[in-house]
Amino acid sequence: MTRAVLAAALMVAGCAAPATRQAVAPVAPAALGLTGQGLTGQGPQLAADWWRGFGDPQLDTLVADAVAGNPSLDSAIARVAQAQAVLSTRRADTGPQVTLDAQGQIARLSGRYTIPPPFAGSTRFIGTALGNLNWNLDLFGRQRAAIRAAEAQGAAAVLDLTAARLALSASVVSTYLDLVRAEAQGRIAERTIATRASSLRLIDVRIRNRLASELDRQSSVTLLAQAQQALVRARAAAVLAKNALAALAGRGVDYPATIRPTMLRLDAALPLPATVPADLLARRADIAAAQARIAAAAAGKQVAQRAYYPNINLAGLAGLQAVGIGNLLSLDAGSLGVGPAISLPLFDAGRRRADLAGASAALDLATADYNDRVVGAVREAADAIAQIGAAEADRVQQRAVVRGYAETNRLNAIRVASGLDSRLDLIDNDIRILAAEQADADLAADAAQARVRLVLALGGGFDASRDMNR
Repeated sequence: MTRAVLAAALMVAGCAAPATRQAVAPVAPAALGLTGQGLTGQGPQLAADWWRGFGDPQLDTLVADAVAGNPSLDSAIARVAQAQAVLSTRRADTGPQVTLDAQGQIARLSGRYTIPPPFAGSTRFIGTALGNLNWNLDLFGRQRAAIRAAEAQGAAAVLDLTAARLALSASVVSTYLDLVRAEAQGRIAERTIATRASSLRLIDVRIRNRLASELDRQSSVTLLAQAQQALVRARAAAVLAKNALAALAGRGVDYPATIRPTMLRLDAALPLPATVPADLLARRADIAAAQARIAAAAAGKQVAQRAYYPNINLAGLAGLQAVGIGNLLSLDAGSLGVGPAISLPLFDAGRRRADLAGASAALDLATADYNDRVVGAVREAADAIAQIGAAEADRVQQRAVVRGYAETNRLNAIRVASGLDSRLDLIDNDIRILAAEQADADLAADAAQARVRLVLALGGGFDASRDMNR
């Protein structure tokens, strides 16, 4: 008995997998400045429905429609179901497997083999009906490692679905802001058209009284056409934004007609940090998914390593075996067997070594993907914060520009009314004031878009304890 145990120990020791080294290490948060001074610690937590801070109920409805109907989520949902099925398969591999095999055939039995008379050399019916038991005891943990890999892949699939939903919500909000921008541009154009149409009527009166020339009228016609062109462009942009919202909601051509004028407040405050928060990585569903894939790859490497150890099963059979139909139904045809079975590939032409190398490369690949996502997440957050600050500072200056042009326009109108200037001399300032007002509307929308990008960079309201238990 001692010799048998020693022999088994030597066999297992000789089956150790070759040593492997992980070539890619996960990037440390400290290397990205996420634990240094000047950070906001955890910072404000975002609500799962953060877009409600814009104060537009219609936006809430559009987000809900998109999350419920966008076809791009179907593939993510299918991947979750697929991962859950794989996990169920891996768990089933650890349980007993029972099969029933039955066979009957007419065969001539050899007269010069192991079969004795009177069956030797005769043609007989041979029947078997056996129940087979096979139970992998998993003494070295290969199946348990496969289950851990499947569990981690399932978690990654759920996190991918969560990240897709968050990104979809942000896309709806961003597209809605495009609609808000287009409506603001349209209102500016309509207001300008009304002013310039009134100015044109006044010039026509002055021409009849010989106080203005056709040149004055032509300048007013040109300015009116410019404002009308701005209105055409704004309305076209609004149509495109509504069509995009319909596509995000997975709806057809009738959906844009249900979208009413927006009520969104572009300057609505969202609870956003002024610097990149130290807990950024914990806020991101895509980072959590990348971490889960590292865990899955690490477990997959353990599966490949433990393939070098013996595979020990408990095998058994019970049933009937007989020559002749009548004999098959007799009690003496019973057959029964049970016992351990061991399997160890001694030579596989390098297959296990290649499998281990592939599993090691998969771990390095998952780690590299994680590092890339981490670096990208930090940059996205930093860029969005910088864009918010730049947009707000830019808008302060743009408002000063608008006020300056408006004041110049007022003074010019006084000079024209007093006969000191021709309307033709004022066309340049009129063109510029329309462009300045449009630029101010653009900057307001750009600042809101930057806040949305920051929300998404900060995880879009992801909460692992909540979202992983859905």
